[in-house]
Amino acid sequence: MSRARDGVAVVTGGTAGVGRAVVRRLAADGYDIGVLARGRAGLAGAAADVRALGRRAVAIPTDVADPAAVERAARRVEEELGEIEVWVNAAFAGFLAPLSEVTPEQFHRVTHVTYHGQVHGTMAALRRMRPRDRGVVINVGSAMTSRGIPLQSAYCGAKHAIVGFSESVITELAHDRSGVRLCMVQLPGLNTPQFTWVLNRMARPAKPVPPVYQPEVAARAVASLVRRPRRNTWVGVPTAYTILGNRIAPKLADWYLGRTGFDAQQADRPVPVRPANLFAPADDKVDAGAHGPYSEHARAHDLVGWLGRHRRPVLAGALGAVAAAACLTAVRRR
Repeated sequence: MSRARDGVAVVTGGTAGVGRAVVRRLAADGYDIGVLARGRAGLAGAAADVRALGRRAVAIPTDVADPAAVERAARRVEEELGEIEVWVNAAFAGFLAPLSEVTPEQFHRVTHVTYHGQVHGTMAALRRMRPRDRGVVINVGSAMTSRGIPLQSAYCGAKHAIVGFSESVITELAHDRSGVRLCMVQLPGLNTPQFTWVLNRMARPAKPVPPVYQPEVAARAVASLVRRPRRNTWVGVPTAYTILGNRIAPKLADWYLGRTGFDAQQADRPVPVRPANLFAPADDKVDAGAHGPYSEHARAHDLVGWLGRHRRPVLAGALGAVAAAACLTAVRRR
């Protein structure tokens, strides 16, 4: 349900996939939105979504790998919309290929966009939020922040780096007793347009590792962090078992992913394919929206995320059930 908020949020990578779903959700929650991305058609579509929900939007062509461009965009958002209260780093790039099939330039590009893009966004946000002693920064991660999978070495490395970077900044904010909160959200496989434009060196089209969720599931988790910031949150059962499973038996995970990880990321049917967006946007002429080509298999709800958002009443209910069981046992013994 929407609520009146009257604030300003920035979403990087806000033209497609998770970023686009977050743009819509935060606009519905009452935020004016600054959308930062490269594709002009996607920027126009995202801005139109925000305005259709009765909020203001400024869409700024931005390559998040360029720190000066991110800083200029942040300055423009505040000039046109007001003080930034929320900053969501959702932009990324990737490839589906063995390490031997990519060039150093392609590897570096994924790292610059996916990792340094979040660094640049966090820096721009904190320059504004720390003097005011308020604000929320959300770094969008993945189950691959804790477990690498085949064919995505640069993306997995970048997502691992985001955790270390975020934890370091969290400790600095804690040292300063800052009112600014930095949060992380770890996501499962999602039905987004990335699988139609990822740089693909494999024989078949790219697909998310199942079970797959719709991007709105991720957007709900981000919106929940905006309302009630917390250090880290997981979305999706596969995120939970991937992270926990790797902690318990990493060598078993190596073996399993070596046997299954290649096929699990390749579709058995044709899907729409666009030019790779690594060095140029794929949504410059056609707006891709939030969803990819796998909607028939994508889940719209997430038990792990729901439990995270309602952990206090769930815990209270569980404790109440334990107390009631204890009382009943005591009565029976008497």
